[in-house]
Amino acid sequence: MRALREQFPDHQNQLVRLAKIEGQIKGIRKMIEERRYCMDIVQQIKAVTSGLKQVQMGVLEKHVHHCVMEAVASRDHDLFAEKVDEIMTVIARMQ
Repeated sequence: MRALREQFPDHQNQLVRLAKIEGQIKGIRKMIEERRYCMDIVQQIKAVTSGLKQVQMGVLEKHVHHCVMEAVASRDHDLFAEKVDEIMTVIARMQ
């Protein structure tokens, strides 16, 4: 993978969401320890999964706006093609 001229983008805005997810996971652990109702646990797992997908999309969006745009600005066709391939690989794995 080629190194970009600038640093990687800042994902600080995802830390709040990750802290919430971390709390939800601790809650799920407690629910399991307390032998709570199965469907309540499943619902909390669904909430965590949804939260992680939001983080994933936020990071991907930042990648497009920062890393891909930098590759476009560089006019380096190979670097741009590499970034497109990375995105397509990630999208394929998201399904």
